Amino acid sequence: MPAASQTGFDLVLDSSTLDRRSLRRRDPDLITSLLTRPSTAVLDVYGDRLPNTGDGDRLHFRKPREDDRDELLVYLGEVGGREVLAVLRDDPGPREESGERSGGELRGVVDEVPAQGLRYLGMRLHADDVPIAVTATGIGRWHAVNGFCSKCGRETQVTEAGWVRHCDNCGRDHYPRTDPAVIMSVVDADDRLLLGRGRNFASNGMSVLAGFVEPGESLETAVAREVMEEVGVSVTDVRFLGDQPWPFPASLMVGFTCRATTTELTLDPEEIAAARWFTRAELADAVAAGEVHLSPRLSIARHLIEHWYGAPIDQPDDGSLLRRV
Repeated sequence: MPAASQTGFDLVLDSSTLDRRSLRRRDPDLITSLLTRPSTAVLDVYGDRLPNTGDGDRLHFRKPREDDRDELLVYLGEVGGREVLAVLRDDPGPREESGERSGGELRGVVDEVPAQGLRYLGMRLHADDVPIAVTATGIGRWHAVNGFCSKCGRETQVTEAGWVRHCDNCGRDHYPRTDPAVIMSVVDADDRLLLGRGRNFASNGMSVLAGFVEPGESLETAVAREVMEEVGVSVTDVRFLGDQPWPFPASLMVGFTCRATTTELTLDPEEIAAARWFTRAELADAVAAGEVHLSPRLSIARHLIEHWYGAPIDQPDDGSLLRRV
């Protein structure tokens, strides 16, 4: 069984109910065998969209079909006694559109079943379905851009139940990658929180700072470097608070808090459009007035902000108002 999370937050995408049963992937007949069993749960994955019940509470699984053998299949593991296969399909675009946007995702119908993106579904799905959705979305994004060998350029073949792409030409195996990224709440000596607005943020969205870990550096070093690069602030006392998978497209967000030793802001004009320090009262007033829109609770960013604030912050969760590309 999967280990319990050690994070201090109740992070939506950090559910651990999926038993990946990774050793089974080595069985070359695994997927063929599972396709013969009516008990196998099959999830159709349409690009970034997942079929679900109309209210988004549960994913929509079906029984195996004969034509599944011709598709790109990935063994996801077992949940609640059911073994789950993902069928990775191209996104054909919505056949029916309501024109309504919720959480930044266009809602539509594919093969007569509602299909919506993980940004919309994340806060609504049953806990048993969350890790399936996260894993299916992440592995699907990886397959979409790794059809050819990065060493010799030849087409790769899918092996190990969808978890390896092998190049017959040069013999290289390619594995799904996850890019670690640090995300941090920066607090100064007066207990003020630093929030910034990225160049890719919409409207009045603001969040804590974040950035990818570079080769050869530790997570703590990455925190200090990113804060200095983005806003020109020196930090110390970097402390881990929690982590969360973030398949947009393939990250592990590692959350920290740190203490600023300087407060003057020098913004990187290519990364940061605006930044400022907030007291708790100033942030509460800015949120209430609609001057600042915070990260949605689907992200670890919101949890870092509320960890500093000391309580939940009342604001509608609309991921379309703040979105890191």
